[in-house]
Amino acid sequence: MGKEKTYEEINQKIRSGKAVVLTAEEVLELVAEQGVSRAADRVDVVTTGTFGPMCSSGLFMNFGHPLPRIKMNEVYLNGVPAYAGIAAVDAYLGATALPPGDPRNRSHPGEFVYGGGHVIEDLVAGKEIRLEAHGYGTDCYPSKKVETSFRLSEINEATLYNPRNAYQNYSAAVNLGKKMIYTYMGILKPRMGNVNYSTAGQLSPLLNDPLLKTIGMGTQIFLGGGRGFVAWYGTQHNPSAERGANGVPKAPAATLAVTGDLKQMRRRWLRGLSFLGYGATLQVGLGIPIPVLNEEIMKYCAVKDEEIYAPLVDFSRGYPYGEGDDLGLVSYAELKSGHVQIRDQRVPTASLSSYVGAREIALTLKKWILAGDFTLTRPAVPLPSVEAGIKLQPLPRRNPYPGGM
Repeated sequence: MGKEKTYEEINQKIRSGKAVVLTAEEVLELVAEQGVSRAADRVDVVTTGTFGPMCSSGLFMNFGHPLPRIKMNEVYLNGVPAYAGIAAVDAYLGATALPPGDPRNRSHPGEFVYGGGHVIEDLVAGKEIRLEAHGYGTDCYPSKKVETSFRLSEINEATLYNPRNAYQNYSAAVNLGKKMIYTYMGILKPRMGNVNYSTAGQLSPLLNDPLLKTIGMGTQIFLGGGRGFVAWYGTQHNPSAERGANGVPKAPAATLAVTGDLKQMRRRWLRGLSFLGYGATLQVGLGIPIPVLNEEIMKYCAVKDEEIYAPLVDFSRGYPYGEGDDLGLVSYAELKSGHVQIRDQRVPTASLSSYVGAREIALTLKKWILAGDFTLTRPAVPLPSVEAGIKLQPLPRRNPYPGGM
């Protein structure tokens, strides 16, 4: 058994430029050559990354008060509505919000060319955003309408707050039906014409710390090209999902709520997306450093694509209606090979998540740490996990296929 390390010891090595940092991809070769125990002694931090569509994302903003002042109860940004039921000049813009005039799926499949995720991308890009706000007028807030334009640098605060990111594993999607379908997992061809998936596999943050032993409230992370933090567990968080002997879940499991200052972020890592026939969303870059405190943590960080399994789900009947058969599991090594075998049929695969982007995030985070610019934070509060002893109230009815990225 190797020596136990502490956050303080690892951070001291980071500050002195002596830390050994590898990405979750790079560490696989070291473990193969030297074994888990020796790798745990040598490596201080393993960096991870994921870059995929994450619908449950959004932005809190404070615009500052105009004169005369206004209590906004309707807010539109480039025509996209933001929720204004917070305070006088605060609003929350959701990644999937659509302009009232968008045709949506009235002419199916709809294009959804511009939504909340695109507004967030435009803000990070420094573009001018058109603001239209309406109020009902009060003695202290007499104005009833404001129309102006602004850039990100000109408003008081812009805080990215994403209620559900970094899904720990996710279902792979197929279509057993007889017609093309348009889903948040992309376009699915009839009669198992393709398989789409959306997880970085062996680079994915929560697959390298499957039992949440180092990730919790207060963990500092790479978020959207800047620095953010884990705020709490994410919506649809389900740490009790069935797991393999390596601790990796065989179904969608843990999620994270994350937050950070949008003004520090980059357009490269926050991109508005349009899903034909489904809607608008946001592609989010997220990376988490994992401190190698002991041999057990290194064992988890050495997980490979062939050891990570995702459930195959039919999106024609199984996902929307809860009908159909269990199609079994498929490994990420198989998914990334370009084809999987399902019921004697060889089916092509495609990823909605960018593995190249995930690798770049993990390498960027590694660079920040090696430069001494990014240290590790011990979680202030553990997140609900299989071992943490924090129980979640059971839902009265849990959908077998959690929805939305």
